[in-house]
Amino acid sequence: MHFKRYNSLGYLFALVCSILVFSAFKQPDNISLAGTWRFKIDANDEGIANKWFTKVLDEEVNLPGSMAENNKGDDITLKTQWTGSIYDSSFYFNPRLAKYRKEGNIKIPFWLTPKKHYVGAAWYQKDVEIPTDWKGKHLVLFLEQAHTETIIWVDDKEIGLQNSMVAPHQYNLSNFLSPGKHTITIRIDNRIKDINVGPDSHSLTDHTQGNWNGINGRMEIIAENPVYIDDLQVYPNLKSAEAKISIALKNQIGAKTKGQIVISAESFNSKETRVVKPISIDFDAKGTDSLTAVLPMGDYLTWDEFSPALYRLTAKLMVKGKQVAEKQVTFGMREFKVDGHYLAINGRKIFLRGTVDNAVFPLTGYPDTDLDSWLKIMRKCKSFGLNHIRYHSWCPPEAAFEAADIVGMYLQPEGPSWANHGTSLGYDKPIDQFIYDETNRMTKQFGNYASFCMMAYGNEPRGRQVEYLTKFVDYWKAKDSRRLYTGASVGGSWPVIPNNQYMVRAGARGLDWNRQPESYSDYSDKIKQFDVPFVAHEMGQYCVFPNFDEIKKYTGVYRAKNFELFQEDLADHHMADQAHQFMMASGKLQALCYKYEIEKALRTPNYSGFQLLSLNDYPGQGTALVGVLDAFWDEKGYINAKEFSQFCNEVVPLSSLKKFTFNNSETLEATVDVANYSAKTLENATVICVLKNSDGKILFTYKYKKTLPIGFTNLGKISYSLAPIQQAEKLELEISIENTSYVNNWNVWVYTSKLPEIKNDVYYTTSLDAKAKAVLAKGGKVFLNASGKIVKGKEVVQTFLPVFWNTSWFKMRPPHTLGILVDPKNKAFADFPTKYHSDMQWWEIVNKQQVMNMEDFPTDFRPLVQPIDTWFMNRRLASVFEANVGGGKLMVSSSDLSADEPDGTPAKQLYHSLTKYMASADFNPKSSIKIETVEDLFKSPSKEQFDTFTKGSPDELRPNQNQKEKTK
Repeated sequence: MHFKRYNSLGYLFALVCSILVFSAFKQPDNISLAGTWRFKIDANDEGIANKWFTKVLDEEVNLPGSMAENNKGDDITLKTQWTGSIYDSSFYFNPRLAKYRKEGNIKIPFWLTPKKHYVGAAWYQKDVEIPTDWKGKHLVLFLEQAHTETIIWVDDKEIGLQNSMVAPHQYNLSNFLSPGKHTITIRIDNRIKDINVGPDSHSLTDHTQGNWNGINGRMEIIAENPVYIDDLQVYPNLKSAEAKISIALKNQIGAKTKGQIVISAESFNSKETRVVKPISIDFDAKGTDSLTAVLPMGDYLTWDEFSPALYRLTAKLMVKGKQVAEKQVTFGMREFKVDGHYLAINGRKIFLRGTVDNAVFPLTGYPDTDLDSWLKIMRKCKSFGLNHIRYHSWCPPEAAFEAADIVGMYLQPEGPSWANHGTSLGYDKPIDQFIYDETNRMTKQFGNYASFCMMAYGNEPRGRQVEYLTKFVDYWKAKDSRRLYTGASVGGSWPVIPNNQYMVRAGARGLDWNRQPESYSDYSDKIKQFDVPFVAHEMGQYCVFPNFDEIKKYTGVYRAKNFELFQEDLADHHMADQAHQFMMASGKLQALCYKYEIEKALRTPNYSGFQLLSLNDYPGQGTALVGVLDAFWDEKGYINAKEFSQFCNEVVPLSSLKKFTFNNSETLEATVDVANYSAKTLENATVICVLKNSDGKILFTYKYKKTLPIGFTNLGKISYSLAPIQQAEKLELEISIENTSYVNNWNVWVYTSKLPEIKNDVYYTTSLDAKAKAVLAKGGKVFLNASGKIVKGKEVVQTFLPVFWNTSWFKMRPPHTLGILVDPKNKAFADFPTKYHSDMQWWEIVNKQQVMNMEDFPTDFRPLVQPIDTWFMNRRLASVFEANVGGGKLMVSSSDLSADEPDGTPAKQLYHSLTKYMASADFNPKSSIKIETVEDLFKSPSKEQFDTFTKGSPDELRPNQNQKEKTK
């Protein structure tokens, strides 16, 4: 009777297969495809028409890897068609950089330079031998990371096309790989075609990992039984102490199959062990079947940043009492939710301290896929006090999620798109559906990982974004409640997506240091319009001078030609010997800015966190050196993890000061506060506040005994009369929590309200007038306050804050400087306590003050106060210098240092220190300058000034050939 119903050879074959399949279970077999592949570039796009899949390709490469790693592709020229916008194309025109446009010495400043570059189709081919016992198995070709579009042939049969930047490409080859020898041919195309995610998207742009062509990570053919679990998703429910299990079952043997699925779970990475009682559910499947189950978790362990307890869940497929298949996933019992204006993990408020991961992989040009590499990154972030990472317009490989689960990091991967600069959302272009497809692939592949807590479409789009992203957020809120959703990570001018569960947005970030620096203001007025958690988008972006010692680290597919260009240009401007000093001094200012911006965020009510851009450098977009770590995640030398985590941590002592410079007729007043976002309330904590002088002597001590709940707590005010301070001195305010490592500190400076008179013969003037020249001619001393009168250097805008992101990406938008360099041992500063770099006492002296361009001064001339220029210009600058001029001795300041300033201010104190030095025998300048050179500072503009040469924004890639010829 059964044979009459299934009267076909297909059914008989399926029945035989089922007997073979169900006879025994073993873990899936695999054939590794790593190794040598045959290869051919298809630059003319002729391979499909000429059926290259039927031919033996005649070159070789090693996979996994990229074309560049295999030295395949095109040499770098001025005609290289990069993937990425160039906002400042002046490189192609600037006569000063002509030598870097010559063949054999091409050095581009926009981003790192790969050994080879190729955008287009390339073919990869390998022979495989399929074992006899794989007959009837479910066979999958697994390519962990293929960049980007793949088309697969087995022998002469086309299997299909896939195009994913976020998940493995997986092809079902069950009907094409019979036992015996076969040829697998893969065509990979890394061009932007109909699906345009945006050329600046970090998933493929040359600004970051690069638009590479190849296959990365695991690449293999996997064989498993033809009845198998295709997908398994776990949905924890803490309230009911359960985990809902969703299973997609597939059966490719053709006959209906009955059986049971046994589900069990066990914790595996925590000190405490939990074994969950197994459950069993029945299935009756032919083709595809979807099942759900509820697994009681009992006395479960939870996952968070402090106790990242994980479970390994196993689903065993049983047929007739025998196991025929198995699938394992890891998950954590956690709930990531909104609690008013805050984010919460497992019901406890958290504060996100994040960085943006910009897909920077300077050795390979593509992401690492091994667990150890990602554990190193996660643990480095943790050591700097972070608990969160946003992946800017890309999704990392599985190892990143595994590492984040283990370490305890909250992740925000994104769809692989920055839909701007040549693309847009909401116009029914292929990108619209692609975003949905990609985010669905992300959640299927990585959705069980506890660290996958947030998701966005991608970065800063344009188009009909509100309509599109509103629907996108609604779609995901309805589909998967395991994480929170925001439409996009955006700047402050982008429209608001009304149904965002949290905001990742600029507008409430930055330091308002156009007025005197302080530590009491917050961002409250910037976020009051939002009734959902607010997370600051791309906070910081404070630049540091390049670390040229980093160049030697580039031993892979990339070379830091941008750094080489900047280094050589610095040498051309006669400052090669100062490179390391510039990096260290600018780095100290960068760290100072990060400290005060992070503290401002921590003391803001209803503020949910920040995402730095970024903890490590971004080598693209003109070279954005905004990290306290380099592109390799290594420290640069000016701040370490312990120092950074004083102000960026789960618990941070804070203090509100209205200013940082005082005179000794004033009283130092401040608050003592603590931001506690640790695992628990700190019961009966002892908070100690001390003030120390420069010798380490404690001037006062305040102690507070108080319970510190989760959130921000004010403990009280401190007050100290500064009358005992009788000379200019730097003090340190320190707040710590007893018996913990939590400590933070702030420098304050105290000057005397009445300075002693200095008897000297220094002529003070605001112009190089006849009297000044006469004094110099007679061998006298002149102090020239040149503030507001400088012409040579007038174009250089100096503020206390350093360059934002970089001056190339924003076409020399100010500020242009990176802080100052001084020699604290120089006796000119004997009465002005300072270190070698900018600090708060320098604010009124340098902020919005002119600088002088020393382009005509002797090449070895070094000023007393030297502003550090943007590395795209490398001008020799000065704020204060001394020199022998016309037989006399001259001190010149382009900062407003006046004898009429009130005593007790930093500017007057510096003036006092300089003039006291001038009155002493120590005033003996090393360099001699012609008076005409000094006069020219007030007459002639700088010879070397920035010129964009083109006016577009962005300059879409490069000038045309005719324009190039004109520049030769």
